[in-house]
Amino acid sequence: MTTTKTALVTGGSRGIGRAVALDLAEDHHLLIGGTDAARVDSVIAEVQAAGGTAQPFLADLADAEALAVAWKQAGVETLDVVVHSAGLAWMRPVAEAPLAEWRKMFELNVFAVAELTRLSLPALRAARGQVITINSGSGYSSRAGGALYSGSKFALRAFTDALRAEERGTVRVTSIHPGRVDTDMQVAMQESMGNTDYDGARYIAPASVAATVRVAVDMPEASMVEELAIRPVSA
Repeated sequence: MTTTKTALVTGGSRGIGRAVALDLAEDHHLLIGGTDAARVDSVIAEVQAAGGTAQPFLADLADAEALAVAWKQAGVETLDVVVHSAGLAWMRPVAEAPLAEWRKMFELNVFAVAELTRLSLPALRAARGQVITINSGSGYSSRAGGALYSGSKFALRAFTDALRAEERGTVRVTSIHPGRVDTDMQVAMQESMGNTDYDGARYIAPASVAATVRVAVDMPEASMVEELAIRPVSA
């Protein structure tokens, strides 16, 4: 396997991020983002067993200083792809949502994405690379209990729209909007809504989201997937 390109995937040790990382490892050197070293190492071992190369990118993305240190230690001068997959999700009525929860949701889902993008832009520009955000169907519409999560995803969509306009012709920017995906986060979300009969087969597989990321990554340089939505057939 030849890996001449480099990709950074946040949240790369579980769920969607892990599926994306394993897919991109076929033709990229991977930086696996996460906070749990053992879980990150497990993904790295899986990549290496398949003949790929990877290294950890350990940082609390909500800690700007720690993020800056992790980026500097990565020593990346050119970056072909950054996939922002790390995120938080829970449901809470506005009347019951304290300010601390708003700040926590936006800190990881929006502010950390903005800061890591800012840090990595010189390397992305040098490679004429791509920024890919894992947004959500909730980035298009909201519902009762969804103000925190949808609010952060609406903001993330605004961020990608602005970044795309600013970097057009140099860095490609794609926003991926999955519906419900069969992950640990989805299990917790469904439990919080009182769903005691969870059936992951009704939802999108993480590998299917990775396949949509691959569509954007493999586009010819003169083309760009700006937004891509993927929904479960039956849910």
